Parts: sequence; structure tokens; C-alpha cells
Amino acid sequence: MSASARIIPVILSGGAGKRLWPLSRLGRTKQFVSLGGEGSLLRQTAERVSDEDRFAAPMIVAAEEDEEAIVAELAGLGPPRLILEPGPRGTAAAVALAAAEAAEEDLLLVLPSDHAIGDTAAFLDAVERAAPAAAEGWLVTFGIRPDRPETGYGYISRGRALADGLFEAAAFVEKPPHEMAELFLAHGDHDWNAGIFLFRADAMTAALGLHAPEVLAGVRASLAAARREGTRLSLDGEAFAAIPAISIDRAVMEKADRVAVLPVTMGWSDLGSWDAVHALGPRDANGNLLSGDVVAPDSRNCLVRSDGPVVVALGVEDLIVVATERAVLVARRGESQRVGEALDALESRRQKPAD
Repeated sequence: MSASARIIPVILSGGAGKRLWPLSRLGRTKQFVSLGGEGSLLRQTAERVSDEDRFAAPMIVAAEEDEEAIVAELAGLGPPRLILEPGPRGTAAAVALAAAEAAEEDLLLVLPSDHAIGDTAAFLDAVERAAPAAAEGWLVTFGIRPDRPETGYGYISRGRALADGLFEAAAFVEKPPHEMAELFLAHGDHDWNAGIFLFRADAMTAALGLHAPEVLAGVRASLAAARREGTRLSLDGEAFAAIPAISIDRAVMEKADRVAVLPVTMGWSDLGSWDAVHALGPRDANGNLLSGDVVAPDSRNCLVRSDGPVVVALGVEDLIVVATERAVLVARRGESQRVGEALDALESRRQKPAD
């Protein structure tokens, strides 16, 4: 790929990752945690697109309070372009910011900062294969070939073939029930929605203007009042707070005409729960994923992690145990999606007035 055609990665670093509590929490969110590889998930994402022959310097759209942590995490990778949000407004606003800041003909590769991709070569190959369609004005989304009837992900159904391995996106389906997910898997024409996109900046801006004009107008107003210092852009809080909070899927991808899906197998996981982390591995001969100061004699199919005290899991099966210096989570495998319920209970307890 020539230097003039380099793709600009847009790394979205605004998620909270509450389902990975207590490791991921306010002040230490999921993208700054090391899971499924060396270094934090944010650094792994940035390293994946660090080849200067393929990619330009990334834009990172992030919460302004995370600026210092981001700079520290990406030390040695070159200075990124930081777009700092004063508050969360969803991925539509984040994508609109990047598109508005880019040149019209630039290709933007939107990447969540907190996902794992085990096969970087397959990922890079997918980007190369998607680029021609994106250059022609298609909004390309990367679909993950499903290997189980997962109900925690959105799906994309494939329509007519556009090129070898590339299809028109016929429909988006949000987190289907188990029976429907089983049908999707059996038919083989639906892929998981990974939240990874490639498009021309002007194609996305046009789609936002048609389908989410309030988002685009709010982003432009916020940028007009933004403070710029070198490669750092800090948005106007009042203007930014007025932007509708909505995902890019609902704002644009589910409504636009020229949306394509490229199915790919690349060892992807959104690491959205401790069960997903356990599935990613690496697990020992007994099916355990152990991390930190942990021993687990005669235990099987467990995830046991400690970032604090010694943890001994003796003769147990199918448990998730995560310990930090401040909190401990114990749950059955298969129940980790319910961590949010525990956080709600803790919040209710904090807010309950004392007798």
C-alpha cells in the first residue's frame, strides 16, 4: 500500500467494561487491562496497526480524563492524534468526530480499543481486502464467522455478493434469542458484528447527514469551539453534551444503503465477560486459566486470577474467581454476564441512607 493510500486507524477508547469487574472499574477501565496477550488491550490494538507502510498515525477518541493513561500506555509507538471527549455520547459521536477531522478521501479504520484479535495476519488481510470497496464509497463492517449460537452479540446477515468474500449487509439483528442464534449458525449466512468498520470519511459524513443529522451538527458545533494544542483536541463540553447519545450501528449502519460485510476468522473476542476471557485462554491441561499468585490443585475448568492476595482454589470446578486488592468476585462459569447485577446491588447499598 502506498504512503498516499495509508489508512487512518480510529481507536475508540471510551468503554467502561463493567462486566469485567472487579479488575475493570472506574479509574481503571477495560482497555487499560492486560487480557489475552502482552500489554494492555489498548496497546495491543495500537500495535496491531503500527505498520507505517500500511497505516497513518492513529486517531484516538477517548474520555479526557484518560489522556494521561493513554499517553503512558502508548509510549514508544509514536504520538497519536487525541480527540478528547468531555463525556460519553456513544460511538456515533466518536465516529463522526474522526470523519470530520479527516480529509474527505481518507480511509478510516474504526477499532474498539478493548477487543482481542489472535490472528493479526488475518486481520491485516481483511483490511486489505475491504479497502477497494471502502474506497468506492461502501461502509464496510467486519463480520466474525460464528462458531457457536452466541446470544450476547449482534449479528449481520449477508446479502448479495459484491466481490470475493464481500457481501452486501442485508440486515442487522440485535442479540437474538438462543433458538434464532442456532438457526443463524446452521444456515451459515450470519456473522457476529465486531464493531470494526472501514470507510471513506466523506461517505460516513454523508451517511450521518442523511440518517443522524443531529449527531453531525452537534459534532461540528463542538469542533468549532474545541481547543487545539498540537495533536491534542479538547472538545467544548456544552456543545458536546447536546449531541444525541447513540451507537454508530443504530445511527447509520442499520439504515444506510451501501453497507457491506466482510466475514473473517481472526481469533476475535470482545472480552465482554469473564467467560469470554476464559474461552480465549490459554488454559492448562485441566481447563483452568490461572493468572497471578494462584494455585488450583485438583480444580477444573476454572478462571482464577489475582492482582492482590494469594488465591487457592482447591478441588473446585467451573468457577470464576477474580481478586484485586479491593474486591473479590466469585461466580459460576456461565453466570459472569450477571456481574452488572452485583454492581447495581453495590450501588444501591452505597446510596441507601444509614438508619
